[in-house]
Amino acid sequence: MPATVTTCALLGIDAHWVQVEVDVAAGLPQTSTVGLPDHAVRESKDRVRAALRNSGYVLPPKRITINLAPAHLRKQGSAYDLPIAVAILAATGHTEATSLSDVVIAGELALDGALRPIRGALSIAVAARAAGQARVLLPQANAAEAALVEGITVLGVRSLREAVETLVGRHTPEAPEPAPHATPSAPISDLADVAGQEPAKRALEVAAAGGHNLLLVGSPGVGKSMLARRVSGILPELALTEALEVTRVHSVAGTLGRQPLIRTPPFRAPHHTVSAAGLFGGGGSTPQPGELALAHHGVLFLDELPEFRRDVLEGLRQPLESDVFTVVRVGWRATYPTRVMLVAAMNPCPCGHLGDPRHECRCTPHQLAHYATRVSGPLLDRIDLHVNVAAVCSGDLSGNRTGEPSAAIRTRIVLARARQAARFGADTSITNARMSDRLLRAHAQPDDAGRQLLERAMTRLGLSARAYTRILKVARTIADLAERDTISAADVAEAIQYRSLDRPLG
Repeated sequence: MPATVTTCALLGIDAHWVQVEVDVAAGLPQTSTVGLPDHAVRESKDRVRAALRNSGYVLPPKRITINLAPAHLRKQGSAYDLPIAVAILAATGHTEATSLSDVVIAGELALDGALRPIRGALSIAVAARAAGQARVLLPQANAAEAALVEGITVLGVRSLREAVETLVGRHTPEAPEPAPHATPSAPISDLADVAGQEPAKRALEVAAAGGHNLLLVGSPGVGKSMLARRVSGILPELALTEALEVTRVHSVAGTLGRQPLIRTPPFRAPHHTVSAAGLFGGGGSTPQPGELALAHHGVLFLDELPEFRRDVLEGLRQPLESDVFTVVRVGWRATYPTRVMLVAAMNPCPCGHLGDPRHECRCTPHQLAHYATRVSGPLLDRIDLHVNVAAVCSGDLSGNRTGEPSAAIRTRIVLARARQAARFGADTSITNARMSDRLLRAHAQPDDAGRQLLERAMTRLGLSARAYTRILKVARTIADLAERDTISAADVAEAIQYRSLDRPLG
């Protein structure tokens, strides 16, 4: 009698149902797997046989056929080991098939029958709840992660024998206790450690308060990277819904570690040699989140922006606007969330000293013109704040004064985000940077003096329509930080000065 066990296949960050069907029939003793399995799934039959034998189960010398349905969906990874083993035991009479009707099973088996953690446990639990499944059976190491999803029973087991005993009712696993406030793996650097750079710190505060993209331009050694790496320390803690989204991405990518829930905004800083597949995901035949998705609800820092490949930079334009990125390959399609705050840094010229009073720029006009085209205008239009970072004077470096700590700056940012949440209603993930045209007309109109100032700037600087809306969004954030409902001319003026690259770098 064939036996069926329900498990899941991961595609992007979503889990899709897979039925593991096992048939045991007379014939030469062999095991075959069908249903579009990859190499890891085809190899599972050897792990499963060893785990069954070392767990004390004896299999009859018969032909075993394993079908993974639906057949059009590619099956990848080692999480099919446990459902295949349980289905084989049910087909050979070692466990009752009725105990498998309301449970989703996933897990990787060691040769001795122990269970190893898998990727995507949180996505599996989300899919189980959506489908009305009552129970999810997973390795103990994944139980706390899956237990973040309410409305289902998570059964965390340590071995194949324990899994079978749980399914037949002879063992009750310990209830997992999720830890919603996980401690960051490393201490967050503080802005108080940065000497001087008060205008740049102000720009960081405005960008973080409204979720705006930011570009830091300055000579080598002025502190651009130091400033950028402290942005995540002034961002508010993730809301529960945001934390669950971020945790799902990192769970699928295998970068979750021991923390069951990520509550701090992630910070990702890929090297400028990163490929398009590395940044956006989906390289090869296996869909995997890229750096952009891993920075979801956090910061994506691109240092030395002009050194990134042109296709990588231009590929950022669409996900920065839509907050999602869809990877399409032959046989599969995966969509990843990409709501990030982009922070980038670059030198003003190839030698890095254009506009630096301490050093002479030796770049030729041709080199300057070529360098200016390395980052396209449409991409710059999608970056709200362009900030020139000047060199720090020796007095600031040698003095004992410390700047304002990140905690104090974060307090003002949290208050500004609260004003935005009250303004935009139920969807707390909308910040000023993501206002639609309708919201922009309703909430980001300056007073008469501010409107006249913006019109003059549009004419003199030749700003694009997108730059116009970016200025209004930044001005709205500046007013929120000042706890004002009306956008004044001073707010507009500060927002305009953050469009430095709309003018020549020289």
